[in-house]
Amino acid sequence: MLDRYVLERRLGHGGFGVVWLAFDEKLEREVAVKVIAREDGEPVSERAEREARVAARLNHPGIVGLYELAADDEAVYLVSELVPGRNLAELIRHGAVSDRDVARIGIALCDALGHAHQRKVIHRDVKPQNVLVVADPAAGAGFAKLADFGVAHLASGDPLTRTGDVVGTLAYMAPEQAEGERVTGAADVYSLALTLYEAWTGTNPVRAASPMGTARRLGTALPPLRSRRRDLPEALGRAIDAALDPDPEQRPTVRRLRSALEAEDQDLSNEGGLVQPGRLERLGLTRVMQREHHAQPSRFDSLFHVLGRLAAGAAAGGIVLGAFAVSGGQTRAAPLAVFAAVALAVAAFPRIAWLGTAAALVAWLAAEGDSGLALVVAAGALPVPLLLMRAGPLWSLPALAPLLAAVGLGPLYLVVAGAPRTAWRRAALGATGFLWLALAETALQRTLIFGSPDGSMRLQAWDGSVSHAAKEAIWPLLSTPALLPAVAWALLAVVLPLLVTGRSLTLDLLGGFVWAAGVVAAHQAIATVLGTHDARGLAAGTVVAVVLAVAAAGSGLRRPAPAAADPPRMAVP
Repeated sequence: MLDRYVLERRLGHGGFGVVWLAFDEKLEREVAVKVIAREDGEPVSERAEREARVAARLNHPGIVGLYELAADDEAVYLVSELVPGRNLAELIRHGAVSDRDVARIGIALCDALGHAHQRKVIHRDVKPQNVLVVADPAAGAGFAKLADFGVAHLASGDPLTRTGDVVGTLAYMAPEQAEGERVTGAADVYSLALTLYEAWTGTNPVRAASPMGTARRLGTALPPLRSRRRDLPEALGRAIDAALDPDPEQRPTVRRLRSALEAEDQDLSNEGGLVQPGRLERLGLTRVMQREHHAQPSRFDSLFHVLGRLAAGAAAGGIVLGAFAVSGGQTRAAPLAVFAAVALAVAAFPRIAWLGTAAALVAWLAAEGDSGLALVVAAGALPVPLLLMRAGPLWSLPALAPLLAAVGLGPLYLVVAGAPRTAWRRAALGATGFLWLALAETALQRTLIFGSPDGSMRLQAWDGSVSHAAKEAIWPLLSTPALLPAVAWALLAVVLPLLVTGRSLTLDLLGGFVWAAGVVAAHQAIATVLGTHDARGLAAGTVVAVVLAVAAAGSGLRRPAPAAADPPRMAVP
């Protein structure tokens, strides 16, 4: 082709030509060639001209570079940089991007769009299909690249774009763009936010079953991001929701959106993302590099990850043994064998095995005649996967709350609950931990911290009946302030890592003192509301909790998010 390029393999096709992998014999390099067939005598297409003219203005590692626009009698050719990797739409479809991957892709695209907007270029077609995730980014070459400027708008005198033109992809189009108004950079902000929304939730809230249905949703208020992903940071949800405002004047700039994404980067999970070698190999991204030295997993990180999973498995096995002991039912399997099987299964498959174990335990209790206890176990288990949906290794941790309270160290559980990086997970662990504690107090009729609620009966009175358990065990928890401490525990777990950060021993001690005062005040106030004399184990548990929290933060067991230090322009996971 053109006495220079050898077309080797077709990479894809669409309404605007076919893309080929080609070899440039003159410069001896691989390139991508978009071939746009034309009829005899047809001039070079306006879209091809537009893309070439726009590309001439842009030179950025986050934008696919265009090398040449050429034509012969058969077709028009756009020769561009070859980007080994996969587009974001494919990765979303395979479930191959973690929450942190999505944020860093967003940061990279904000950089690319910021460069384009400075040069008066509005992309107008930002969508997952036009976002390429690079397989082997060189130093400074980036991780995600924005492609296809074929419908871009030159904000200064573009003769190919007039008010009234509607170009782009309907499901990702800003409302003002769909109405044919003159677009600004705010239209790209909207499309980028919608792309990130889809990557985090798996769905595009604008796309309907038909183009007409999609068109009707344009310009309407979309469901908040955290209505579908409550585990994401609240500040991140606000930033994305603001970028999806139907009014372009109310949307943040690309720079502000980038800042919001970067601020929450360290609080997002890497679970299930591009850091997993097996997934990278399967998707053809085996050589994806990690962004910064402090983001590369160390031996300590790997060991901590393994120990965390083993602890989760051991806790799950302990829950099963505890249920066996309380019920008094007979099982053919040896308790230690059951413990080992559950522990290993949950350690290997935290979510699937945990759900299977919980369902099997409830079924076994019901079959043994302990249907009331089965209801109580189900009431404790059900909220955990709902509140900690993507954090399987954490699901067994609430079992520590009644165990620690039984030895007079109940507030120590808040240090465990305060370990996750995201505020939602800390709050969820705090609340579910107290729920399990309250259910244990109800079943055992023992005072572990505040005691069983008024109106509850001993296990023997309701163990054999679901209706009796609902009336004499569950209802007293719901009809009295007995679960009020769950709110306090959630808040105390959230604020702990904000006060004890690990950056300074002096500040950590001061923050620990403030937190301890809050723990004591909250528990004493709740004890007054509940009508109990005092919270059992409050003093000892709080002191031990503060000491361990300060020690853990100082040793790096719960490390704060590292400060940014001259990161490369493009974010890579």
